[in-house]
Amino acid sequence: MFLKVLRAKLHRAVVTDAHVDYVGSITIDKLLLDASGILPGECVLVADLTDGERFETYVIEGPAGSGTIRINGAAARLVDVGDKVIVMAFAYAEPKEAAAIKPNIVLLDEKNRITQVKK
Repeated sequence: MFLKVLRAKLHRAVVTDAHVDYVGSITIDKLLLDASGILPGECVLVADLTDGERFETYVIEGPAGSGTIRINGAAARLVDVGDKVIVMAFAYAEPKEAAAIKPNIVLLDEKNRITQVKK
């Protein structure tokens, strides 16, 4: 049996842009990806703290240091610029392995700068 467990999280990221006319995805600043361990192309769950909306999409790497959190494609209709979101990545693991996983939790400020990394 495999369990789905949290392995990485960007906490309270602020949506900087939303583009409906795009093929889909979430664009995230490379520095935030590196700090969290979330990979380009990886499936993530996004939870909007402003209205409770949740959606899955995949990650595109944005310019390092840009603070970019851009929601693309159909999901752009589910957020507004300025909304705070949580971006979560999961892993599938055997129960013993799952118990040992310590997620990288990256806390962000209002400009999507890293304030703390919890491992």
